[in-house]
Amino acid sequence: MPELHPSSSSSDDEKLAGDDKHHSPPTAPSPSPSPSRPDPTAIAASHNLSEKKLLRKLDAHLIPGVTTLYLLSFLDRSNVANARLEGLEADLGLSGADYLNGLTLFFVGYILLEVLWNVILKRVGPRVWLPLVTLVWGVVATCQGAVVDGGAASGRAGFLAVRFFLGLTEGGLFPGVVFYLSMWYKRSERQYRIALFFSAASMAGAFGGILAWGIGHMRGIGGLSGWRWIFIIEGLLTIVLAFAAWWYVMDWPSKATFVTPEEKELVFARLEADSDAVADESVSWHNVAAAMKDPKVWLYGACFHTLSLPLYTLSMFLPSIIASLGYTAASAQLLTIPPYALATLLTILLATISQRTARRAPFILASTTLAIAGYIILLSNPSPTLNPRLSYAGVFLAAAGIYPSVALALAWPAVNVSGQTKRATASALQITVGNLGAVIGTQLYRPGDAPRYAVGHAVALGYLVGGLGVVGAIWGVHARINRRRDEREEREGRGYEGVWLGDEDPRWRFGL
Repeated sequence: MPELHPSSSSSDDEKLAGDDKHHSPPTAPSPSPSPSRPDPTAIAASHNLSEKKLLRKLDAHLIPGVTTLYLLSFLDRSNVANARLEGLEADLGLSGADYLNGLTLFFVGYILLEVLWNVILKRVGPRVWLPLVTLVWGVVATCQGAVVDGGAASGRAGFLAVRFFLGLTEGGLFPGVVFYLSMWYKRSERQYRIALFFSAASMAGAFGGILAWGIGHMRGIGGLSGWRWIFIIEGLLTIVLAFAAWWYVMDWPSKATFVTPEEKELVFARLEADSDAVADESVSWHNVAAAMKDPKVWLYGACFHTLSLPLYTLSMFLPSIIASLGYTAASAQLLTIPPYALATLLTILLATISQRTARRAPFILASTTLAIAGYIILLSNPSPTLNPRLSYAGVFLAAAGIYPSVALALAWPAVNVSGQTKRATASALQITVGNLGAVIGTQLYRPGDAPRYAVGHAVALGYLVGGLGVVGAIWGVHARINRRRDEREEREGRGYEGVWLGDEDPRWRFGL
């Protein structure tokens, strides 16, 4: 991945007016540290440390904790699809429209306070914030199993309310973790870690299918329906692991206790030579506004928008899609597992190759094309109940293409936005804009459209095709800016002078 390149000037024709106020580092980080900056290689040698061993230690302490939290998050939002097969709608007196409205309200709540949640995270720290939001949404998730069924009106109101508050509370996790990882790893290392973290989404789909199949057999225990036990048990699991997260979620590098003083010195040296992660930058609404004014940040959001609609419609409706092919509820729960397992493997594989080649856009384009093929198969099957294997193959390709694309797309702000508050805002804004697609998608798979679900599949297909254009635009914009900065560097020579202007600085190069 292109890293920071020094230049002789502190401004160029792409920088925003006044950006010298947006970022706190007094000079630009560079691949080869200047005399005033610590040399990671020298520090590692002086302490007899290995950067590879340090990275493995960071991965072991940072990735499992946040991945667990996201697995719980995705499980608690998507298990409503499993609960639907266990009689949720009938018991609560919900119509098909009521169910879809509940899904919509989840995402309305989810996107409502994304930017604010990340500002709070930066103020209070991840070790407090991430377990706290997990505990709160765990309580709300458990409450889904206690929604009263004393009539259609009360059941509907309870279901809609609990879905909204579940989205509101879960919204504090994902963009926060993306920003959190950017404060520990170098730019070239962030994408792979974010992809590992996001792989929990597809793992949750597989894990949820197994759990729902097993928990569904508890129907009647305690006088409760199987769908209530799905919400209660999985919600209680979230609460327990939220309390445990106080011990397994780490803090910022400056406060972490799992690294030795020598290792911490190397962590800081690596980050200082590479990015702004160790800068002493206070939270500023001026920097929040800088992210919102940057067209590239909106492009990142548009990219996720085109992917979030097929991502969430697949996760929210996959059990229903499979059940509509003629399978029993129990079989449909189990048949959701293989597509998610394949998606998990491909997410990790493509993230690994993408990191080694230092490219994202080509792999997003290839993976999205695979998903497009899946939806074409789904739409081309004239009789899914007579030929369910063809539709099931389409589901496989759709899942295998969507999840790797999302994992790679979500790394763009973490890699390409400089300035801590600006990056935190950009990560949150990407999720906000992106999940507007999910809001739309929740209304597309109506019961009357089963088993073909032509409207939902067609809109998802159209979004993915549009996504190819957005990814191409991001690739082109980044390449053009890098080329102009390279040309300027050739004309004027290199130097380390000037106030650091974040990603608007001519010494910065965008990852493609």
